[in-house]
Amino acid sequence: MKKISIVLLSTIILASCVSKKKYVALELENGQIKSELTKTRVAKEDLESKFSAIQVRVDEYNTKINSLTELNTSLNNDNDSKLETVANIAVISNDTKAIMRETLKNVDPALLASATTLKDSMDLAVSYNLTKTLDTSNLNEDDDIAISIDETVVMISISDKLLFNTASYKVNNKANAILQKLADVINSEPSIDVMIEGHTDSRSINNAKVQDNWDLSVLRATSVVRKLQNEFSVAPEKLIASGRSSYLPLVDNNSRDHRAKNRRTRIVILPNINKFFALMSSGK
Repeated sequence: MKKISIVLLSTIILASCVSKKKYVALELENGQIKSELTKTRVAKEDLESKFSAIQVRVDEYNTKINSLTELNTSLNNDNDSKLETVANIAVISNDTKAIMRETLKNVDPALLASATTLKDSMDLAVSYNLTKTLDTSNLNEDDDIAISIDETVVMISISDKLLFNTASYKVNNKANAILQKLADVINSEPSIDVMIEGHTDSRSINNAKVQDNWDLSVLRATSVVRKLQNEFSVAPEKLIASGRSSYLPLVDNNSRDHRAKNRRTRIVILPNINKFFALMSSGK
């Protein structure tokens, strides 16, 4: 009996020793797991911190990219509006050149073939647009209105028979149609200044109202200016009246036809070319 008790006690003690070892092992394993969890949590927090930093950098890069995109768009727009010097006498932007190219599609190919420079093309386009705007087809007087460009200054030469009676400086009503169209062009753009030049032939004149050709040319220019101001609402500060007498003839005064060509009123338009093209384009 005593022997059995000793064996049983030994078994219990042995069992207790085994359970304690397992407990210690489990405690050790639990500690390791907790340590791994702590490391994992620290690593997670570190990754989250790094991710946040990366996200901040990504946001900064996106902001810079958007800013550069906007700047690029702005620069492209500025480039389209950037002015380019033409023959040292005028400036023209890419926007204006685009309008000019569209206009030139309508120009007579024979005339277009003669344009060898940007200035030539610009002159053709200005002349075409202005001729179209000042359409005189309903006047039956096409040969008595000529449009030319000289150093980007637009000149419209109108035969005196469209404006005045012989030796008179009073503008007749026949001129109203063309003067109305001219006034529309002048009034539509504040940057346009206009000089009205009177020209005569070489034959002398002297009567109770007119002393000589100087007098006649000035009076005719002044009459046109007054009509544009009073009847067609052109601002007087945009107008200049000038008399040239007979000293700038188009042709020799050696025939009746030549003298008729020299008797003219020249409308000199001094436009801002970019605004002028915008004006002509909007008036299509």
